[in-house]
Amino acid sequence: MFVSNNSCLAPTSFWLTGIPGLESLHIWLSIPFSSMYLVAVVGNVIILAVVKVERSLHQPMYFFLCMLAVIDLVLSTSTMPKLLAIFWFGAHHIDLDACLAQMFFIHCFATVESGIFLAMAFDRYVAICDPLRHTSVLTHTVVSRLGLAALLRGVLYIGPLPLMIRLRLSLYRTQIIAHSYCEHMAVVTVACGDTTVNDFYGMGIGFLVLILDSLAITASYVMIFRAVMGLATPEAKLKTLGTCSSHICAILVFYIPIAISSLTHRFGHHVPPHIHILLANFYLLIPPILNPVVYAVRTRQIRERLLYILKAGAHPK
Repeated sequence: MFVSNNSCLAPTSFWLTGIPGLESLHIWLSIPFSSMYLVAVVGNVIILAVVKVERSLHQPMYFFLCMLAVIDLVLSTSTMPKLLAIFWFGAHHIDLDACLAQMFFIHCFATVESGIFLAMAFDRYVAICDPLRHTSVLTHTVVSRLGLAALLRGVLYIGPLPLMIRLRLSLYRTQIIAHSYCEHMAVVTVACGDTTVNDFYGMGIGFLVLILDSLAITASYVMIFRAVMGLATPEAKLKTLGTCSSHICAILVFYIPIAISSLTHRFGHHVPPHIHILLANFYLLIPPILNPVVYAVRTRQIRERLLYILKAGAHPK
């Protein structure tokens, strides 16, 4: 399974602890986690189905929403099946290549999701600040290219992470990763040798994604609010801001948990390990659960279509 080099190992697999410190509660923890995962999958599949069926929703904002739904499905599915396997079957082992693949998917698609939120902010900016050009600027082709650009950025940013670990960090102090999935810093922490390059690269990506994207989104909303404040009546202001409310809620749902988890991981040295891991799992589960809820509640067309489907199911011919 591994080759020893003094006190370091060259493992072919790792052992994921699950939620360290709460091993005796794993079977009970599986109930809320499996329920949340089921809600996330069903909710996002429903959003995809409703947007596909309802032609009035074939607009840039809802195409971006479909991209978010796909991303959220990938993010939650990258971690939850393995976590539930640990809870239910004690399947703690994960091959090195599977570990690196899981790391890539988690960090890559979190980066892609941030890029989609940035594209959605651009869509709202054009729709409110230059409404006459919205349909000509945000064409289906442009929306597709923005989505592809977000995906390519995620691949370019995160692609080096597993490669750097594979090529530079072949020896580890232990096979045990005190986490429920192969998060970059959790793997680097148990590595032997100099991890400075990995540490700085990880922090650099975090800065580019979290800080720069959030600043760009904030700047777009400053310009949006300035345009809204120039509208004639309070009713017009509220109606215009209402078109942004779902996007703002989704942004907060995404950035706040990931920021809290990142800060706790890097600076919360006195926080119990199980709190670290629970927060890390929640930031991958909360957006997939809440994004469909937010858009279903705040978007009239989606809400009406869902009610129509439910009524049709309740009264079949």
